[in-house]
Amino acid sequence: MNAIARLLQPRSVAVVGASADATKTAGRPVSYLLKHGFAGSIYPVNPKVERIGELRCYPDVASLPEAPDVGIVLLGAERAHLAVRELAARRCAAAIVLASGYTETGEEGARRQRQLMEAAGGMRILGPNTIGLVNLSDRIVLSATGALEMQDFPVGGIGVVSQSGGILGALLSRAAARGIGLSKLVSTSNEVDLELADFIDHLADDEATRVIALYIETVRDPVRFRQACLKAARAGKPVVAFKVGRSEAGARAAVSHTGALAGADRMYDALFRQVGVLRAQTFGELLDIASALATGRRLRGTRVAILTSTGGAGTLVSDDLGLAGFDTPAPDAATAEALRALQTGDHAVLDRNPIDVTLAGLKPDLLRGAIDVLLASPSYDALVVIVGSSSLAMPELLAGAIQDCLPRSDKPVIAYVSPHAPEVGALLTRRGVPAFAAAESCTAALRAMRQAAQARPQAEGGAPAAPVAIDDLPAGSLDEHQAKQLFARFGVPCAAERVVATPAEAEAAARELGGRVVLKLLSAAITHKSDVGGVAVGLTAENIGARLGAMAAEVEARTGVLPRRFLVQQMVEGGTELILGMHRDALGTAILLGMGGVTAELFKDTTLRLLPPTGGLGRDEALAMARELRSWPLLDGFRGRPKCDVEALVDAIVAFSRMAAQLGERLVEAEINPLFVLPVVDGQGRGVRAADGVVVLA
Repeated sequence: MNAIARLLQPRSVAVVGASADATKTAGRPVSYLLKHGFAGSIYPVNPKVERIGELRCYPDVASLPEAPDVGIVLLGAERAHLAVRELAARRCAAAIVLASGYTETGEEGARRQRQLMEAAGGMRILGPNTIGLVNLSDRIVLSATGALEMQDFPVGGIGVVSQSGGILGALLSRAAARGIGLSKLVSTSNEVDLELADFIDHLADDEATRVIALYIETVRDPVRFRQACLKAARAGKPVVAFKVGRSEAGARAAVSHTGALAGADRMYDALFRQVGVLRAQTFGELLDIASALATGRRLRGTRVAILTSTGGAGTLVSDDLGLAGFDTPAPDAATAEALRALQTGDHAVLDRNPIDVTLAGLKPDLLRGAIDVLLASPSYDALVVIVGSSSLAMPELLAGAIQDCLPRSDKPVIAYVSPHAPEVGALLTRRGVPAFAAAESCTAALRAMRQAAQARPQAEGGAPAAPVAIDDLPAGSLDEHQAKQLFARFGVPCAAERVVATPAEAEAAARELGGRVVLKLLSAAITHKSDVGGVAVGLTAENIGARLGAMAAEVEARTGVLPRRFLVQQMVEGGTELILGMHRDALGTAILLGMGGVTAELFKDTTLRLLPPTGGLGRDEALAMARELRSWPLLDGFRGRPKCDVEALVDAIVAFSRMAAQLGERLVEAEINPLFVLPVVDGQGRGVRAADGVVVLA
């Protein structure tokens, strides 16, 4: 049994700093261990007290009759490391440190946290600043959360890992009130040692856990988090996360568009999507989604039957499902006939959806029959049962009727409780029918069940590519010509161009390139050239010389700097403009693809992929990025437009990602905007062209 297993399933627990007063925080852990039936040995440690209840109290850790599996440290931050050192000397598996006053308080707290880790040696630490853990599967509570004042907690298949101690208690109490069964709850908090990934990894192997729910403030080790979530996905255990701190206020300013378009929270979106984590958009959704997924049912389509005995509530659910892209079709002829056979009279409305069976709430047999018909119907992929006020008189019969139908189908069945009746919702949930008090919660649950059925965690990347020579690259911001030379080195095609300094050179370059050309300011210091009058399009050899002189004067007037170098570039026409960039933050390096040109930041039609630990993106991932864009139809022949060369676009994304992977930390920023994706003509793709570029090298 490893240290984490011993932490979650200890045979003996030392409580260092235990108080005989159960109303104090230091008195709670012993009180809760006894109250909730811990079957192992409890060793209170306090030199000022001889006994706590019927338990002998020991003066120090060295006096304990055996080495405990776990030590709960209730001392303040100034003394906690002393207890940790004593526990480590006894070869304790892990210590739970509740004290605050560490990195969350500043430099002095950070020093204390380092001191704590040094004292632990090889012993594992949960915390500090944690509320502890609760193992409901085995009736082991190693926590001081006041939520444990409650008497009984439903035991189920949802494991919870929270970086907030207070949130652990909130989830424990809310789940109990709603009849949602949990398996293990762990508060990792400051994560001086044990962190999110450790417990995701452990819960992926835990037989009692079917779903893993996370409350995340930050992912400190993205590589290990990725590995742990992929392990959970391979084990068939969905991971649901609620991430706080979603504001874009922290997005850093950048010389490229990509930094603003990516943003810290969108990086988390990309990470979660790539490792199969389902993201809860609200705190309430964390339990909503987890409870639905814990049934083990997956939604294989988007057609939902709504069975109701109250029209208004059915309309609420139907409307919200419609906004989320679900379909609520009317029953097919055979299904409608089977429903009509169940009920006589004029009360039933069976030719539309919601399906209003008015007396169902009062007649469990009728309800049972209607559910069986709808679950057997080929027209529906899931069922929402509306629980109306008429059902309040006999909720046990109602819950039993729905529960009886579950073994006969693997389709998702959830309930919407229309009146305010939390006890009815809890009863249904305990019976295996996730029940919700809001129509939006029904939608969130079904959406997650659909996503879980479709989840395909990211492959580890494309085939290895031969490294490209990069030893000659300079440091700092490259000018546009240098940037595009770097892109071309890695295999991204660029528009033909010439560097010029005088009107005469510009005229010669325009003649050489032929057709219409673009004139640009060439400067490593000015990246947004159009903002200062540094771009002119549609020029010819006849007018480019004069335009160069005018451009120089305009740029000098706006910036105070007289430009000395310009770029004459072949004008790319007939393509679709995209933006292709990279962004790096604490989570890793991401590749961004989106609608490009000067409106890139206005429309923000973008998608992100984090690079795998080694190498660039694979072709499948690159194609999936293109298909995720709202502007994908423009690439795919929208309203008679010629289709664009998507194969060449995929090649460019892969090449660009390999550049980012090989350059690693040397690449501070990189962006192609616009990247023209040219059409397919007579079955032949015309490729892509990088028409502008930004690169900043460390």
